Amino acid sequence: MEHDGQLQLYKAVAVQLKEAHARVRALQVPEGVRMALTRKLLVITAAAKHDLADTARRLERFATDLDEGRLPDEER
Repeated sequence: MEHDGQLQLYKAVAVQLKEAHARVRALQVPEGVRMALTRKLLVITAAAKHDLADTARRLERFATDLDEGRLPDEER
């Protein structure tokens, strides 16, 4: 049974990652901001290999930040 829960979490995280990347691509922001957001997502994606539950929490925080307009400063 635990394996089924892990598989469901993996699927949920995969869907959330796909949605997050699509949201970042659709944002009307300077390229530097988009790059910073993409880097954050890449770090979150890499973390999925080690801890799915933490990745799900990080993705939720990332989505909340986007929803509330908390964006990183433009990179230079």
